Amino acid sequence: MSGFPSGVAVVTTVDEEGAPRGMTCTSLCSVGLQPPSLLVCLENRSGTLRAAVSRGAFAVNLLHTAGRRAAAGFSTPGPDRFSDVEWELVEPHGLPRLSSDAHATAVCRVLRTVPSGDHTVVLGAVEHVVTAEAPRPLLYGRRRYATWPSG
Repeated sequence: MSGFPSGVAVVTTVDEEGAPRGMTCTSLCSVGLQPPSLLVCLENRSGTLRAAVSRGAFAVNLLHTAGRRAAAGFSTPGPDRFSDVEWELVEPHGLPRLSSDAHATAVCRVLRTVPSGDHTVVLGAVEHVVTAEAPRPLLYGRRRYATWPSG
C-alpha cells in the first residue's frame, strides 16, 4: 500500500486527565453524506485510540504542505507531541485543532469501533468543520511526503 498516495491527517482528542493526544493517520476516508461521517484507522496500542473511545470524540486535522513537520512529529512516539505545534481547542467537544498546520478540521463523535488486526477502525459522525485558507494539501506515498500538484 506504500505505492498508493493519500492525504495526511493528524487525529486528535483529549484524554481523561484533559491532556491532548494525537497521531498521524493516512488511513482515513469519507463514509457517507447523510449523516456526514468519516472513518479513521488507529493503532491498537495508541493512547490516542484509548482517549478517543473514552471521550467519545476525535478531530481529524487535514494537513497542508506546511504541516509536514507536524506530520513527522505526530508519527513518532514522544512525551509531548503538542509542544512543537500551534493548537487550540474547538467545540463541540473541546478537541485540539492544529491551527497552523491543518487546512481543515472535522470534529467527530464516535459512532462505532471495529477491531481489525493491529488497528481499530473508528467511525465518526462529523459534528463541526473548521476550514482555513492554506497551501495545497500534504500527501504521503512511497514512504515520503509530497505536495499536491499545482494547476
